[in-house]
Amino acid sequence: MASFKDWLEGARLRTLPAAVAPVLIGTGAAYAVGSGSVPRALLAAGVALSFQIGVNFANDYSDGMRGTDDVRTGPPRLTGGGLVKPRTVKLMAFASLALGGLLGLILIVVSGAWWLLAAGILAVIAAWYYTGGTRPYGYMGLGEVFVFVFFGLLATLGTTWTQASQLPDSAWLGATGVGLIACALLMVNNIRDIPTDSLVGKNTLAVRIGDRRARITYVAMLVIPMVLAVIMAVRSPWTLLALALVPAVALQSRRVLSGAKGHDLIVVLRDTGLIELGYGILLLIGLAV
Repeated sequence: MASFKDWLEGARLRTLPAAVAPVLIGTGAAYAVGSGSVPRALLAAGVALSFQIGVNFANDYSDGMRGTDDVRTGPPRLTGGGLVKPRTVKLMAFASLALGGLLGLILIVVSGAWWLLAAGILAVIAAWYYTGGTRPYGYMGLGEVFVFVFFGLLATLGTTWTQASQLPDSAWLGATGVGLIACALLMVNNIRDIPTDSLVGKNTLAVRIGDRRARITYVAMLVIPMVLAVIMAVRSPWTLLALALVPAVALQSRRVLSGAKGHDLIVVLRDTGLIELGYGILLLIGLAV
Protein backbone atom coordinates (compact mmCIF):
# COMPACT_ATOMS: atom_id res chain seq x y z
CA MET A 1 0.00 0.00 0.00
CA ALA A 2 1.33 3.41 -0.97
CA SER A 3 2.23 5.87 1.75
CA PHE A 4 1.53 9.60 1.68
CA LYS A 5 5.18 10.09 0.69
CA ASP A 6 4.66 7.74 -2.27
CA TRP A 7 1.69 9.81 -3.43
CA LEU A 8 3.74 12.99 -3.13
CA GLU A 9 6.46 11.36 -5.21
CA GLY A 10 3.79 10.33 -7.73
CA ALA A 11 2.65 13.95 -7.95
CA ARG A 12 6.28 14.78 -8.87
CA LEU A 13 6.72 17.85 -6.69
CA ARG A 14 9.92 18.75 -8.54
CA THR A 15 7.81 19.63 -11.59
CA LEU A 16 5.30 21.89 -9.84
CA PRO A 17 7.35 25.09 -10.29
CA ALA A 18 6.60 24.58 -13.99
CA ALA A 19 2.96 25.23 -13.13
CA VAL A 20 3.39 28.24 -10.82
CA ALA A 21 6.10 30.21 -12.66
CA PRO A 22 4.02 31.01 -15.79
CA VAL A 23 1.20 32.35 -13.60
CA LEU A 24 3.65 34.61 -11.76
CA ILE A 25 5.03 36.00 -15.04
CA GLY A 26 1.59 36.38 -16.60
CA THR A 27 0.44 38.28 -13.51
CA GLY A 28 3.53 40.48 -13.65
CA ALA A 29 2.77 41.32 -17.29
CA ALA A 30 -0.80 42.23 -16.28
CA TYR A 31 0.45 44.51 -13.52
CA ALA A 32 2.83 46.12 -16.01
CA VAL A 33 -0.20 47.42 -17.91
CA GLY A 34 -2.07 48.33 -14.72
CA SER A 35 -4.51 45.41 -14.59
CA GLY A 36 -3.13 42.81 -12.17
CA SER A 37 -5.54 40.81 -9.98
CA VAL A 38 -4.46 38.62 -7.07
CA PRO A 39 -7.74 36.61 -6.87
CA ARG A 40 -7.58 35.78 -10.59
CA ALA A 41 -3.89 34.94 -10.26
CA LEU A 42 -4.72 32.49 -7.46
CA LEU A 43 -7.41 30.87 -9.59
CA ALA A 44 -4.95 30.56 -12.48
CA ALA A 45 -2.38 29.01 -10.13
CA GLY A 46 -4.97 26.48 -8.99
CA VAL A 47 -5.71 25.57 -12.60
CA ALA A 48 -2.03 25.21 -13.47
CA LEU A 49 -1.15 23.13 -10.41
CA SER A 50 -4.14 20.81 -10.86
CA PHE A 51 -3.31 20.27 -14.51
CA GLN A 52 0.37 19.63 -13.77
CA ILE A 53 -0.47 17.03 -11.11
CA GLY A 54 -3.07 15.50 -13.42
CA VAL A 55 -0.50 15.18 -16.21
CA ASN A 56 1.97 13.59 -13.79
CA PHE A 57 -0.53 10.97 -12.59
CA ALA A 58 -1.66 10.32 -16.18
CA ASN A 59 1.96 9.73 -17.20
CA ASP A 60 2.48 7.46 -14.20
CA TYR A 61 -0.54 5.38 -15.20
CA SER A 62 0.19 5.20 -18.93
CA ASP A 63 3.92 4.54 -18.59
CA GLY A 64 3.24 1.95 -15.91
CA MET A 65 0.71 0.10 -18.05
CA ARG A 66 3.16 0.04 -20.97
CA GLY A 67 5.98 -1.26 -18.80
CA THR A 68 8.09 1.83 -19.47
CA ASP A 69 8.70 2.33 -15.74
CA ASP A 70 9.57 -1.29 -14.95
CA VAL A 71 13.26 -0.37 -14.84
CA ARG A 72 14.07 3.12 -13.55
CA THR A 73 17.04 5.08 -12.29
CA GLY A 74 14.78 7.43 -10.35
CA PRO A 75 12.20 6.83 -7.59
CA PRO A 76 9.68 4.04 -8.30
CA ARG A 77 6.37 5.09 -9.83
CA LEU A 78 2.98 4.33 -8.32
CA THR A 79 1.81 2.15 -11.20
CA GLY A 80 5.08 0.77 -12.54
CA GLY A 81 6.38 0.12 -9.03
CA GLY A 82 3.21 -1.77 -8.06
CA LEU A 83 2.52 0.61 -5.17
CA VAL A 84 -1.06 1.43 -6.21
CA LYS A 85 -3.67 -0.23 -8.40
CA PRO A 86 -3.54 1.28 -11.90
CA ARG A 87 -7.23 2.21 -11.81
CA THR A 88 -6.66 4.28 -8.67
CA VAL A 89 -3.85 6.24 -10.31
CA LYS A 90 -6.02 6.76 -13.38
CA LEU A 91 -8.86 8.10 -11.24
CA MET A 92 -6.47 10.47 -9.47
CA ALA A 93 -5.35 11.78 -12.84
CA PHE A 94 -8.95 12.38 -13.92
CA ALA A 95 -9.80 13.98 -10.57
CA SER A 96 -6.88 16.40 -10.80
CA LEU A 97 -7.72 17.34 -14.38
CA ALA A 98 -11.38 17.78 -13.43
CA LEU A 99 -10.45 20.08 -10.55
CA GLY A 100 -8.30 22.13 -12.90
CA GLY A 101 -11.19 22.29 -15.36
CA LEU A 102 -13.59 23.49 -12.66
CA LEU A 103 -11.23 26.20 -11.44
CA GLY A 104 -10.58 27.19 -15.04
CA LEU A 105 -14.31 27.50 -15.72
CA ILE A 106 -14.67 29.79 -12.71
CA LEU A 107 -11.79 31.93 -13.96
CA ILE A 108 -13.35 32.11 -17.43
CA VAL A 109 -16.71 33.18 -16.01
CA VAL A 110 -15.09 35.83 -13.80
CA SER A 111 -12.89 37.22 -16.58
CA GLY A 112 -15.20 36.72 -19.55
CA ALA A 113 -12.36 35.07 -21.51
CA TRP A 114 -14.58 32.43 -23.10
CA TRP A 115 -12.05 31.59 -25.81
CA LEU A 116 -10.00 29.92 -23.08
CA LEU A 117 -12.70 27.24 -22.75
CA ALA A 118 -11.61 25.67 -26.04
CA ALA A 119 -7.96 26.01 -25.02
CA GLY A 120 -8.70 24.27 -21.71
CA ILE A 121 -10.46 21.36 -23.40
CA LEU A 122 -7.53 20.99 -25.78
CA ALA A 123 -5.14 21.04 -22.82
CA VAL A 124 -6.99 18.17 -21.10
CA ILE A 125 -6.96 16.08 -24.28
CA ALA A 126 -3.27 16.82 -24.83
CA ALA A 127 -2.49 15.95 -21.20
CA TRP A 128 -3.97 12.47 -21.54
CA TYR A 129 -2.55 11.61 -24.94
CA TYR A 130 0.94 12.78 -23.99
CA THR A 131 1.68 9.22 -22.88
CA GLY A 132 -1.84 7.72 -23.18
CA GLY A 133 -3.72 6.23 -26.11
CA THR A 134 -2.41 3.95 -28.83
CA ARG A 135 0.01 6.52 -30.31
CA PRO A 136 1.22 8.77 -27.48
CA TYR A 137 3.03 11.78 -28.91
CA GLY A 138 5.36 11.88 -25.90
CA TYR A 139 6.86 8.67 -27.29
CA MET A 140 7.55 10.40 -30.61
CA GLY A 141 9.78 13.18 -29.31
CA LEU A 142 7.03 15.81 -29.10
CA GLY A 143 6.88 16.15 -25.32
CA GLU A 144 8.77 19.45 -25.35
CA VAL A 145 6.25 20.87 -27.81
CA PHE A 146 3.42 20.03 -25.41
CA VAL A 147 5.28 21.54 -22.45
CA PHE A 148 6.23 24.72 -24.32
CA VAL A 149 2.72 25.33 -25.65
CA PHE A 150 0.70 24.51 -22.54
CA PHE A 151 3.09 25.22 -19.64
CA GLY A 152 4.73 28.16 -21.37
CA LEU A 153 2.55 30.03 -23.84
CA LEU A 154 -0.97 29.08 -22.75
CA ALA A 155 -0.37 29.26 -19.00
CA THR A 156 1.38 32.63 -19.16
CA LEU A 157 -0.69 34.33 -21.85
CA GLY A 158 -3.93 32.93 -20.46
CA THR A 159 -3.08 34.35 -17.04
CA THR A 160 -2.33 37.79 -18.50
CA TRP A 161 -5.47 37.83 -20.63
CA THR A 162 -7.80 36.92 -17.76
CA GLN A 163 -6.45 39.89 -15.82
CA ALA A 164 -5.70 42.51 -18.48
CA SER A 165 -7.65 41.47 -21.63
CA GLN A 166 -4.54 42.18 -23.66
CA LEU A 167 -1.20 40.53 -24.40
CA PRO A 168 1.73 42.96 -24.12
CA ASP A 169 5.18 42.10 -25.45
CA SER A 170 6.38 41.28 -21.94
CA ALA A 171 3.80 38.48 -21.70
CA TRP A 172 5.00 36.90 -24.97
CA LEU A 173 8.68 37.17 -24.04
CA GLY A 174 8.06 35.88 -20.52
CA ALA A 175 5.93 33.02 -21.84
CA THR A 176 8.71 32.01 -24.22
CA GLY A 177 11.35 32.15 -21.50
CA VAL A 178 9.43 30.18 -18.90
CA GLY A 179 8.29 27.69 -21.53
CA LEU A 180 11.90 26.97 -22.45
CA ILE A 181 12.86 26.40 -18.80
CA ALA A 182 9.91 24.03 -18.45
CA CYS A 183 11.25 22.19 -21.51
CA ALA A 184 14.65 22.04 -19.81
CA LEU A 185 12.97 20.28 -16.89
CA LEU A 186 11.58 17.65 -19.22
CA MET A 187 14.84 17.40 -21.14
CA VAL A 188 17.01 16.68 -18.09
CA ASN A 189 14.48 14.11 -16.90
CA ASN A 190 14.61 12.40 -20.29
CA ILE A 191 18.42 12.57 -20.45
CA ARG A 192 18.46 10.57 -17.24
CA ASP A 193 16.09 8.00 -18.75
CA ILE A 194 17.75 7.63 -22.19
CA PRO A 195 19.17 4.13 -21.42
CA THR A 196 15.80 2.71 -20.33
CA ASP A 197 13.53 4.70 -22.66
CA SER A 198 15.45 3.60 -25.75
CA LEU A 199 14.92 -0.05 -24.78
CA VAL A 200 11.12 0.22 -24.55
CA GLY A 201 10.52 2.35 -27.63
CA LYS A 202 9.94 5.64 -25.80
CA ASN A 203 11.62 7.87 -28.36
CA THR A 204 11.76 11.15 -26.48
CA LEU A 205 13.57 14.11 -28.02
CA ALA A 206 16.59 13.21 -25.85
CA VAL A 207 16.61 9.69 -27.29
CA ARG A 208 16.20 10.96 -30.84
CA ILE A 209 19.02 13.51 -30.80
CA GLY A 210 21.34 11.57 -28.52
CA ASP A 211 22.88 12.20 -25.11
CA ARG A 212 25.41 14.91 -26.03
CA ARG A 213 23.08 17.00 -28.16
CA ALA A 214 20.35 16.67 -25.55
CA ARG A 215 22.71 18.09 -22.92
CA ILE A 216 23.63 21.03 -25.16
CA THR A 217 19.93 21.64 -25.85
CA TYR A 218 19.24 21.67 -22.10
CA VAL A 219 21.82 24.44 -21.65
CA ALA A 220 20.32 26.47 -24.49
CA MET A 221 16.89 26.15 -22.89
CA LEU A 222 18.28 27.83 -19.76
CA VAL A 223 20.43 30.48 -21.42
CA ILE A 224 17.86 31.87 -23.87
CA PRO A 225 15.41 32.90 -21.08
CA MET A 226 18.20 35.00 -19.54
CA VAL A 227 18.63 36.78 -22.88
CA LEU A 228 14.88 37.36 -23.07
CA ALA A 229 14.96 38.99 -19.63
CA VAL A 230 17.52 41.46 -21.00
CA ILE A 231 15.28 42.21 -23.99
CA MET A 232 12.33 42.85 -21.64
CA ALA A 233 14.50 45.32 -19.74
CA VAL A 234 14.23 47.76 -22.66
CA ARG A 235 10.74 48.62 -21.36
CA SER A 236 10.89 47.19 -17.84
CA PRO A 237 14.45 47.66 -16.51
CA TRP A 238 13.75 45.70 -13.32
CA THR A 239 13.44 42.46 -15.30
CA LEU A 240 17.24 42.44 -15.13
CA LEU A 241 16.65 40.97 -11.66
CA ALA A 242 16.30 37.63 -13.46
CA LEU A 243 20.02 37.74 -14.20
CA ALA A 244 20.57 36.90 -10.52
CA LEU A 245 19.86 33.34 -11.73
CA VAL A 246 22.87 33.27 -14.04
CA PRO A 247 25.18 31.59 -11.46
CA ALA A 248 22.58 28.86 -10.89
CA VAL A 249 22.15 28.43 -14.64
CA ALA A 250 25.92 28.16 -15.05
CA LEU A 251 26.16 25.58 -12.25
CA GLN A 252 23.44 23.30 -13.66
CA SER A 253 24.82 23.71 -17.18
CA ARG A 254 28.26 22.64 -16.00
CA ARG A 255 26.81 19.61 -14.20
CA VAL A 256 24.89 18.46 -17.27
CA LEU A 257 27.68 19.12 -19.78
CA SER A 258 30.16 17.29 -17.55
CA GLY A 259 28.14 14.10 -17.98
CA ALA A 260 26.08 13.87 -14.76
CA LYS A 261 23.98 10.71 -14.64
CA GLY A 262 21.45 8.93 -12.43
CA HIS A 263 20.96 10.50 -9.02
CA ASP A 264 23.07 13.52 -9.98
CA LEU A 265 20.53 14.35 -12.68
CA ILE A 266 17.71 14.07 -10.14
CA VAL A 267 19.46 16.88 -8.24
CA VAL A 268 19.73 18.86 -11.48
CA LEU A 269 16.02 18.28 -12.09
CA ARG A 270 15.18 19.69 -8.66
CA ASP A 271 17.46 22.69 -9.09
CA THR A 272 16.14 23.40 -12.59
CA GLY A 273 12.67 23.55 -11.09
CA LEU A 274 13.94 26.08 -8.56
CA ILE A 275 15.47 28.13 -11.39
CA GLU A 276 12.09 28.21 -13.11
CA LEU A 277 10.35 29.26 -9.91
CA GLY A 278 13.00 31.95 -9.36
CA TYR A 279 12.52 33.16 -12.93
CA GLY A 280 8.81 33.51 -12.30
CA ILE A 281 9.24 35.37 -9.02
CA LEU A 282 11.91 37.75 -10.31
CA LEU A 283 10.01 38.59 -13.47
CA LEU A 284 6.83 39.14 -11.46
CA ILE A 285 8.73 41.69 -9.36
CA GLY A 286 10.53 43.15 -12.36
CA LEU A 287 7.37 43.65 -14.40
CA ALA A 288 5.17 44.81 -11.54
CA VAL A 289 7.54 47.48 -10.20
